[in-house]
Amino acid sequence: MSQLNDYKNIWVFIETECGKAKNVGYELLNAAKPLAAQKGCSLVAVVIGKDIEGVAKDAICYGADSAIIVDGPEYEYYTTDAFAKAMTALVEKYKPETLMLGATNNGRDLGPRVSCRLKTGLTADCTAIDIDEESGHVAWTRPTFGGNLMAVIMCPQHRPQMGTVRPGVFKKGAYDESRTGEIIKEEIHTSEEEIRTKIVERVNEVAEAVNLEEAEIIVSGGRGVGSAENFKLLEELAGVLGATVGCSRAVVDAGWMPHAHQVGQSGKTVAPKLYFAFGISGAIQHLAGISGSDTVVAVNKDPDAPIFDVADYGIVGNLNEVVPAMTEAFRAGKLK
Repeated sequence: MSQLNDYKNIWVFIETECGKAKNVGYELLNAAKPLAAQKGCSLVAVVIGKDIEGVAKDAICYGADSAIIVDGPEYEYYTTDAFAKAMTALVEKYKPETLMLGATNNGRDLGPRVSCRLKTGLTADCTAIDIDEESGHVAWTRPTFGGNLMAVIMCPQHRPQMGTVRPGVFKKGAYDESRTGEIIKEEIHTSEEEIRTKIVERVNEVAEAVNLEEAEIIVSGGRGVGSAENFKLLEELAGVLGATVGCSRAVVDAGWMPHAHQVGQSGKTVAPKLYFAFGISGAIQHLAGISGSDTVVAVNKDPDAPIFDVADYGIVGNLNEVVPAMTEAFRAGKLK
């Protein structure tokens, strides 16, 4: 039976699809790098997919010391059975102390499957990670009770320590082409009979329409937008900017927008280059979800709205007047 001391190193799962990596894996490498330095261990990228050796090389350039890859046609698209089998086999062979995954749809599916097979704990949907100074365990922080409290969770008796971390919480590190590291290829194959689900059709319009985590510009609305119909103004502005539409929890609760568009602790954590907040007062749960934004532009009728405390640019005014003017100015090239 393995002892806790048998487990070494921090692993980050680099999620891919059709040979292309999702940003969250590289974000987690940047977050895990100081933790690995603190623990005095290696930071290892794990890539499962098809034609993904280039992704492994990029992971090293983004901060991984080495990479382990499982490459095969059965891994081109995510399936629970194939990926859970491959990841479990890797963990059983190499015994990492910690395994981090992005809290994407796939990561949220894979994490619990693997943790259950390994009989270890999993902290889901984390917004911060650290090393507990007293025990040396990973301290996973996640919102609870609807985002009103933050819980710090540790896994002292089982390994690996596992957690899924929200996309957009951390920034990607600098890409360093001079970095080199070992890439280990593991031959783990999954037969068709072992994969109990089949992909019948992929509808990209649905799958990719609300990609808030990787959006560079987000046009977001709150209760102050006034109605579901008024969101058409925001959608028009987003169309001109090539942006993604987001919203606050109050908008989802009112039934004006689907939950997939929600930004905040109980929605998506985002880190765009530009975030527009229209009619959003600035509740602490929402502000926590946009803290990684490079630039925040707020428009609100209330000059005392908390959103102005964090906004880089603020406009006190009626969004029914401001948004059409902005849309026309951007369309005409007067604003850039």
